[in-house]
Amino acid sequence: MLLDILTPEKLLFQGEVKSIKLPGTNGEFEILNNHAPIISTLSKGDIYITDTENKKQNFSINGGVIEMQKNKIIVLAD
Repeated sequence: MLLDILTPEKLLFQGEVKSIKLPGTNGEFEILNNHAPIISTLSKGDIYITDTENKKQNFSINGGVIEMQKNKIIVLAD
């Protein structure tokens, strides 16, 4: 899956990932390869990423929006 995490100031992350865990406004959720299309709002919390080499990264956000479609994820974060 291709992931872009953007803030108003900069591009935080761009690349291929195996999974991403997000702080949704109704609770934490995870997206894996070939997930159904989704649009969701995000609350304050951490985004956890596992890349294709099983390296883990995390980013703290204050909220935002995610869209997943055709294995492309775009996160617009505050």
